[in-house]
Amino acid sequence: MSTPATSTLPGVEIPASSSTGVYAEILTPEAVGFVASLARRFESRRRALLAARVARQLQIQQGALPGFLDETATVRAAEWKVAPIPRDLLDRRVEITGPVDRKMVINALNSGANVFMADFEDANSPTWQNNIEGQANVRDAANGSITYASPEGKQYALKENVATLLVRPRGWHLVEKHVIVDGQPISASLFDFGLYFFHNAQTLLARGSGPYFYLPKMESYLEARLWNDVFLASQEALGVPRGSVRATVLIETILASFQMDEILYELREHSAGLNCGRWDYIFSFIKKFRDRADFVLPNRAQVTMDRPFLNSYVQLLIQTCHRRGIHAMGGMAAQIPIKGDPEANEKALDKVRQDKLREVKAGHDGTWVAHPGLIPIAKTVFDDYMTGPNQIDLVKPHVDISAADLIAVPGGEITEDGLRLNVDVGIQYLEAWLGGNGCVPIYNLMEDAATAEISRVQVWQWIRHHAKMNDGRVVTAELVERIIPEVLSKLRSQLGGARYDEGRFPLAAKLFGQMMTGEGFSDFLTTVAYDFID
Repeated sequence: MSTPATSTLPGVEIPASSSTGVYAEILTPEAVGFVASLARRFESRRRALLAARVARQLQIQQGALPGFLDETATVRAAEWKVAPIPRDLLDRRVEITGPVDRKMVINALNSGANVFMADFEDANSPTWQNNIEGQANVRDAANGSITYASPEGKQYALKENVATLLVRPRGWHLVEKHVIVDGQPISASLFDFGLYFFHNAQTLLARGSGPYFYLPKMESYLEARLWNDVFLASQEALGVPRGSVRATVLIETILASFQMDEILYELREHSAGLNCGRWDYIFSFIKKFRDRADFVLPNRAQVTMDRPFLNSYVQLLIQTCHRRGIHAMGGMAAQIPIKGDPEANEKALDKVRQDKLREVKAGHDGTWVAHPGLIPIAKTVFDDYMTGPNQIDLVKPHVDISAADLIAVPGGEITEDGLRLNVDVGIQYLEAWLGGNGCVPIYNLMEDAATAEISRVQVWQWIRHHAKMNDGRVVTAELVERIIPEVLSKLRSQLGGARYDEGRFPLAAKLFGQMMTGEGFSDFLTTVAYDFID
């Protein structure tokens, strides 16, 4: 990290290197002043909500399982709708996601998807360079000027028709350590949102779109209320019409699944619906119930969307969104095309096809993919089964989903192969993240922080509860510690000595190993690893 220097704004510090080039373009005194004003207004509430998360976790550890809230029963029972859907968000049948590097932004916008979610969160390693250059990239995408020339001389520019742009800021639990406001690092959520909104809201509205967002990792309707108040304050401060902001909330924590109506209600004049953030949802399920031996999950690969607890979550999300007149978005297809092996490639693509078929038949209004090569498959499935721009008005039989349905623990087995895969994928992903890459193809799947988190917390949970593998052996810290050097040796062989030696594999293995086997528990691997990047 660069040495901080006091900016021209009292009480605000940013790195000295931020005074030139693209840094100066993004971190103007006006922009920094705007995000600092958000921090001063909302930081105390953010901290209080994070403290409430800790208190709720303690209640779960003491046996109080989550359920639907009595205090908000009237919100769930009442008839109300969210605000009308903007024209360029009516049809969201295929959305592509990815990090905010320049070439990726151009290719995603040109990909033929309906929406591109530019990700400052799980697909982005939040180095200072990535974050600021990412803001410049989405600024240039928003105004239509973005271009890129590859080192080989290939030119990239936007086509005439491009995807609608959405941005995902980081979650409430994260900070941006490079910006200090009144002695404290600024909320990463407010930093990412604030810079994008400041630089692009008026431009997007003038071009017939708007400042649209995905909101991650929320655990309660009060956290949604905080976001809504941030939107109101930001629109007022910059003279942007009220209701211009639209936000899709990722329901990717088990606690949020019990508060879907409430979350939509809090954001109702700014809502763009809900999304099944399946990978983080599984991570949250394990994390929240980590201290309970009766909530141990089997191998990650066996926790599929047809399992009752996940199917119940899907049905409840779709039913809730459509009742409120807004999109219910499906989850990510992690597969990527496999080159050089037609048979394996067809199997991978068929998994995507079946997953998207499940989603559209369930009633989803659109879906996510991580690779442009999957867009035609997803689009064909939704085109075949969804005759209009969405399925919001499709009448389906009411389904009663109980609290017990949402926390029903699936059966399955734990295997040594499953254990080794968790260790392997986690180390590979964290090594890439430490090197500045937050979205990584590993074993023909696109991995981001969410899938690495599943790998990490599963192993911790198995060790904690002396889980037995299918061969009768118990998963122990000692077993994991024996596997780690074997995985590193295999990676050196697979990747080659030069790639291995240039990377940060020993550090990744050390950090990931500590998080898998330590007595203590870290809520997010990215908060631990953040100290090791610039």
